[in-house]
Amino acid sequence: MKRHHILIPTDFSDNAWTAALYALNLYANEPCTFYLSHAWTFLNTGARTHVPESYLKPLREAAKDKLESLKNLAEIESNGRDHEFETLFCMGSLMDSIELSIKEKEIDLVVMGTKGATGTQEFLFGSNTVAIINKMRLRPVLLVPSKATYVTPTSLVFPTDFNRFYGEELKSIKHIADLHKSKIEILHINKKEELNDTQNANMEMLDSYLEGYEHHFNWVTDKKKKERAITRFIKKNDINILTMINYEHSFVENLIKEPVIKKMGYHSIVPFLVIPRVD
Repeated sequence: MKRHHILIPTDFSDNAWTAALYALNLYANEPCTFYLSHAWTFLNTGARTHVPESYLKPLREAAKDKLESLKNLAEIESNGRDHEFETLFCMGSLMDSIELSIKEKEIDLVVMGTKGATGTQEFLFGSNTVAIINKMRLRPVLLVPSKATYVTPTSLVFPTDFNRFYGEELKSIKHIADLHKSKIEILHINKKEELNDTQNANMEMLDSYLEGYEHHFNWVTDKKKKERAITRFIKKNDINILTMINYEHSFVENLIKEPVIKKMGYHSIVPFLVIPRVD
C-alpha cells in the first residue's frame, strides 16, 4: 500500500491544530508520513536596528520546542495507526517553506487551517491562505475551517462549468473519494438544457473518467450568486468536502479575491480541496 506524504504547516494556533487533527482522521486507515512544518521569521519594525543573535536564538529554540511538542501530541492522537511524524523547521516565509518541503519530501497534499472571523466580518480565508492558493501550483491544498470537527467524508461536491477538458486534476478528487468510498456530487450552476456542444462533450468525458465511482450530476440555476448556491447545496445534501480546480480566471480565482470575500455570502463551512491546474 502506498505511503502518503502529507504536509501540515503550523503557526501553533488552534485552527492549525484543527487542520492537523482533520488530516490524521482523514488518513486514519492509510500509511502516512506527516510533516509538521513551521516557518520562522523575526519581523523587526526598525529596519536599521541590529538584533543580536543572543536575542534571536532563544526565540528560535522556543519555536523548535513547540514544534517538537506538537509532534508528540500528534503521535498520541494517532496511537495505533500506521503514521509517522517528522518536523520541519524553516527560516523564512510560509510560501518558501511549503515549496521547499514539497520538493524535498515528495509531498502529496498540503493541509492547512483557515481562520474564521476577523472582527465582526466573517472571511473565507486569512491573508496567508489567499497567498498560498494564488501561488501554489505544485500540489493540492486542503483548507480546513477553524471550527471544523471531523466527519467521515461520505460525499464530496465538485462544482464545474463543463467548459474545460478534464485531465490529471481529477486524480486528486478520486484520491479523496478513495479514502472513504465517498460519492461525488457534480454541481453545475445552470440548466442542463442550456449546455453547448463543448460542455456536453466535457460532461460526457467527466462521466467516463469517474466510472467506478458513485457520482451524480446536479443542476441549480442561481447563476448570479454562485457562492451562495454552493453553500446551500452543501448544507442541503450533507456534503463533507468541497473540491475545485483552480484554473486561471476560474470561480476559485474570483472566490479568493479579497473584495469579493468581503461581500459574498459563501463561508468556509466544510473543508475545501483546491486543486492546481495541470498545464
